[in-house]
Amino acid sequence: MPSIMVSLKENASPDQLADAKKKITDQGGKITNEFTLIKGFSAELPEGQASILSSNEHLNVENDGEVKTQ
Repeated sequence: MPSIMVSLKENASPDQLADAKKKITDQGGKITNEFTLIKGFSAELPEGQASILSSNEHLNVENDGEVKTQ
């Protein structure tokens, strides 16, 4: 399953984060990590389901991946 990172935009409410988590689990996904420094989480979703959140104007949604420094 593809992994994504979801975080709240600056003026979003905590309820919008809770709604995003519910959408993930309703679509057969799984929350894999919750963050405390930023309001967000990572999740695994079935193929083709990431678009369910990307249209939400209160969320930043991006593919999760390894970050490297040079």
